[in-house]
Amino acid sequence: MPPAWIRENILLAPLTTLRIGGPARYLAEATCESQVQDGLAFAEGRGVPVFVLGGGSNILVADSGFPGLVLRVALMGVSRANSRNDGVVTAGAGEEWDGFVRLCVEREWAGVECLSGIPGSIGGTPVQNVGAYGQEVSEVIVTVRVLDRVAKSVRELQKTECGFTYRTSIFNTTHRDRYIVLGVTFALQVGGAARIDYADVRRHFAGRTDHPSLTEVREAVRRIRASKAMLLVPEDPDCRSAGSFFKNPIISEERFLEIESEARRHGCLQEGESLPRFMAPAGMVKIPAAWLIERAGFQKGYTRRKAGISTKHTLALVNRGGATARDILELMREIQDRVNQIYGVWLNPEPVFVGFDEPMK
Repeated sequence: MPPAWIRENILLAPLTTLRIGGPARYLAEATCESQVQDGLAFAEGRGVPVFVLGGGSNILVADSGFPGLVLRVALMGVSRANSRNDGVVTAGAGEEWDGFVRLCVEREWAGVECLSGIPGSIGGTPVQNVGAYGQEVSEVIVTVRVLDRVAKSVRELQKTECGFTYRTSIFNTTHRDRYIVLGVTFALQVGGAARIDYADVRRHFAGRTDHPSLTEVREAVRRIRASKAMLLVPEDPDCRSAGSFFKNPIISEERFLEIESEARRHGCLQEGESLPRFMAPAGMVKIPAAWLIERAGFQKGYTRRKAGISTKHTLALVNRGGATARDILELMREIQDRVNQIYGVWLNPEPVFVGFDEPMK
């Protein structure tokens, strides 16, 4: 028999923000590092796969569920590295991300204020290199404490070892199944100025002659997210989503001009209008997936069976009530196929797909 903290045949849908998904064969909630190791040993002894679940905010679980052990890392605690006022702070992987951001803002530690309102846990932030409104978590990460499943030992990975790029890291690419995040250490700027680089945030404070505080920026970001159904509100059906479902394509300048030409040829650009673009690392160009989707004919509120596009944000695919994983996937494919047909661009999904027989792209 499994230990009491490992349960059998537990429905996963209630543990996700999409509210979709079948049961896990086993569900373990580890509240200490030894339980993380014990959970892995339990799965290895039974020859079943392992999936590490955080806040459930960026995943789509198959209707059939997951045939192995779902491991929830619930390591808690937030602590300063030392008594110096240097803004170095460590948080357990199970801590709620937005609660951590609120704590930082209240203590006037700058560096994560624009990441307010993002659902999920601390442990998921380095995996996706979470970012929004001009900030990325990799900017303030110092180290990531992990359990190395190959070496079967705990180690500290330096920021430079994590391979952070746009929405990616070694944790979801080259070393996807090797490391389990146990905690993260951040270096925040004590008394630092709030970031207001992003256009939405700048517009919110238009006309201000003074620089907004960290608290004001946090509140503004949360209001902006709420207006786009990107802030979890239990009674709002648009919030039954996995957040932004598609990544913004990052392309070369040459490819950008080709896509703009295709958009013009298909009548997606009006006279004198240009394809929106943003700067990206290494001289690349980022184009907004939401714009591509909308100009391809998908409007906010579009519905296919019991799945749909949010009425507030084109990038959010939502569960209209009783949707299945299959419903979400069919809508995803419909959007990908039409965008690809018009622009020659394949939109890559952001969520992690759990329990499916083959990788989803």
